[in-house]
Amino acid sequence: MPEIPKHLRLLVVRLGAMGDILHSMPAVTALRQAHPEWVIGWAIEPQWRGLFCADGCEPRTSSIHPSAPTACAPGTPGMPLVDQLHVVPAKQWARSPLKPTTLRDIRRVRHELRAMQYDVAVDMQGAVRSAMVARWARTRSIVGEAKPREFPAKWFFDKKVTTQGVHVIEQSLEVANAIFAESLPMTLPLLPRDPAAEAKAAGLQQPFVLLSPGAGWGAKRWPADRYGSVAKRIAEAGFGVVINSGPAEEHLAHAIAENSGAAARVLSLDLAELIAVTRRASLAIAGDTGPLHLACALGRPVVGIYGPTDPARNGPFHCPNRVLRHPESVRDHSRRSEPEAGLLTITPEAVTDAALELLREAR
Repeated sequence: MPEIPKHLRLLVVRLGAMGDILHSMPAVTALRQAHPEWVIGWAIEPQWRGLFCADGCEPRTSSIHPSAPTACAPGTPGMPLVDQLHVVPAKQWARSPLKPTTLRDIRRVRHELRAMQYDVAVDMQGAVRSAMVARWARTRSIVGEAKPREFPAKWFFDKKVTTQGVHVIEQSLEVANAIFAESLPMTLPLLPRDPAAEAKAAGLQQPFVLLSPGAGWGAKRWPADRYGSVAKRIAEAGFGVVINSGPAEEHLAHAIAENSGAAARVLSLDLAELIAVTRRASLAIAGDTGPLHLACALGRPVVGIYGPTDPARNGPFHCPNRVLRHPESVRDHSRRSEPEAGLLTITPEAVTDAALELLREAR
C-alpha cells in the first residue's frame, strides 16, 4: 500500500452538467474529510461555480486572486469543499475553437493549472476533453476509470481504475479510493451557504414540497398538467408547493401553477437560491435532472420520475427516495423533444402517493 502524503495538491476535473458534478462531489468530500491538509482544486464549467462557492466568492488562483474575503476562504461555509476553482468554458470553446479569444482562454487555463503545481489529477468525467484538461496541469499522475465514457480518454491516464459499482456515485468513490488504495466512506457532499440566498429562503412558509419540472431534453420531461395535478393534491394534504423555474423554464413553471388551481408558487431561482430553498424543502419531486440530484445531495427525500435514463446508474442515491419508472422504458439518451412513452404511463396519483408516503415517513 503506498504511503499517503500529508500534504498533496489534487486536481479534480469534472465538467458537464449539474447532476454529473453532484455525482462526483461525494467522493471528493470523502477525500476532503480524510485529508484536510490537502489542497484540492476543481475544473468546472462557469455556470456551476455556485455548487462550490457562495455568490461573490471568485475562483482563486495563485496568479489572479492571491487573496479572498474571509467569508469566502476555503473551509468556510461559503467555500467548504475546494481550495481552488478553475473555470473551463469547454462548451463555449467547442462552438468557436479557432477564435483568438478561445485560444487566449485556453492559454489562461493552462497557465493557472500549471501555476498550482498539482501532484495528482483525477478525471471524474472520462471524456477526452476532461482528460486533456487534466493533462494540461502536468501532474505526476492522472487517475481515471479503465472504461471511461469516451474510450480514447483512457490513454491519458497513468492509473486506470476498474470500477465495480453500478451507480456513478459508487464509481466516482472507487476512483477516489484508488488514488492511494484507501477505503473512504460514502458521504453527502459539502455544498456552500450563501448568506443572501439563505435569508431569502428562510422566508418561505414551512412545510413545503419543491417541484423541479425541467429536464435536459424533452424525452425526460413529465407533462406540466400532471405536475399541476400533483401540486393540487399535495396542497390539499396541507403542504405548500414551490415550483422551481430555471432558465428558459418560466412557461413550464407557470403552466404547472395554472394547472394546480393556484395551489403552487413559482420561484425563479439562481443556483445559490436553489441550494438554499432545497435545504428547507420537506420533499423534492423531479425527473432525472440536476435539481433532483441536488436535493438528494442535501439529504432531502425525493420522488424521481424516470423514463429513458436508468435510475440504477443515475438515480437518487444515499437519500430517502421513491423512483417511478415503467418496466418497458428503454435506456436511450437521444435528445428527443417528446416525452418517452414509458414516462407517460406514470400517473399523477402514483407520484402523489409516493410523495405523501415519504412525507409521512419523514414525520
